[in-house]
Amino acid sequence: MSGLERINPAELARPAGFSHAVVAGPGRTVFLAGQTSMDGEGRIVGEGVVAQFEQALGNLLTALRAAGGEPAHLVTLTVYAVDLADYKAHAREIGGVWRRLVGTDYPAMAGIGIARLWDDEALVEVQGIAALPA
Repeated sequence: MSGLERINPAELARPAGFSHAVVAGPGRTVFLAGQTSMDGEGRIVGEGVVAQFEQALGNLLTALRAAGGEPAHLVTLTVYAVDLADYKAHAREIGGVWRRLVGTDYPAMAGIGIARLWDDEALVEVQGIAALPA
C-alpha cells in the first residue's frame, strides 16, 4: 500500500513476519508492533515482569523514535501480560519504569491477561499507536 513507511531499527532484533513500526501518511500515524523484552540478538531478557516491561517498553520507544516520534506522541498502548495478577502486584514498580522512560502523561491504555505470548519466556508485551505532529 502506498504512503506507508516500514521502520525496522538496527538496534532491535530483525523482524520476521512483522515490522517494528509502520508510518501512515500524510498525518504521520505510527502503528507500533507488539514488543516483548527481546534484546537486539533476539533473546528474551529480564528476570520478572518489571524488568521485562522495562525492556519491552524501551523496545517500543526505540521503534517510535526511529519513526520520528517521541514518548509524548503515544496515543494508545496495550499491555498484554501472561500473569495479570503478577503485573498488578508490581504496578508501583512498573509505574516507576513508565515515569522514567515516558514521563507523567499516559496514552489511552488497556491491560489484557493472556495465556501466553509468541516467545514462551516472555511475560509481557506492549503494542501502541502514536500520532506525530504534521
